[in-house]
Amino acid sequence: MTLVRYEPWNVMDRLHRQIDQIFGDSFAVPAAAGEAEANWAPSVDIHENADKFVVLADLPGVEPKDIEITAENNVLTLRGRRQFERRENQKGFERLERVSGTFLRRFTLPDNVQTDQIKARHNNGVLEVSIPKVAAPEPRRVSVETH
Repeated sequence: MTLVRYEPWNVMDRLHRQIDQIFGDSFAVPAAAGEAEANWAPSVDIHENADKFVVLADLPGVEPKDIEITAENNVLTLRGRRQFERRENQKGFERLERVSGTFLRRFTLPDNVQTDQIKARHNNGVLEVSIPKVAAPEPRRVSVETH
C-alpha cells in the first residue's frame, strides 16, 4: 500500500504563483508593515544533534552571495533572492514552474544556542546552517556540614 500525503494548500500556492506569473504582481498580497515580501519559501529540514542544531534548506539556483542569514531576538532568518534569465519563446508558448524572486524563512531558536557561533555552508544547492548549543552546566554537588 502506498501512502500519499495530501497537502491541499500546495495546490493553492501553485495556483497563486501561476496567476502572478500570468498577470504580474497585480494580485499579490501586500506584505504587513515592516515585513519583507517573499515570492517563495525553500523546503527545510531541521535536526538536532547532541552539540548543535542543523538546518538544511533547498536553494537550487541561488548564489551564496544572494543569501542573508541573521539571528536576532532568538529568531533565525534565512532570506535571499533567486533570479532566472527570462527568454522569449519563438512559438509563444512557455511553461515556468521554477519560482524566482525573493525567499524568506524564519525559525524560533531555543535559549540554549550560541548565536554568535552560527556557521553556514552552501554546497550543490543546499544551504547547511549549523547552530551550536551552549554546553549544559553540570550539577554542582553541595556537601552538608555537621557541627
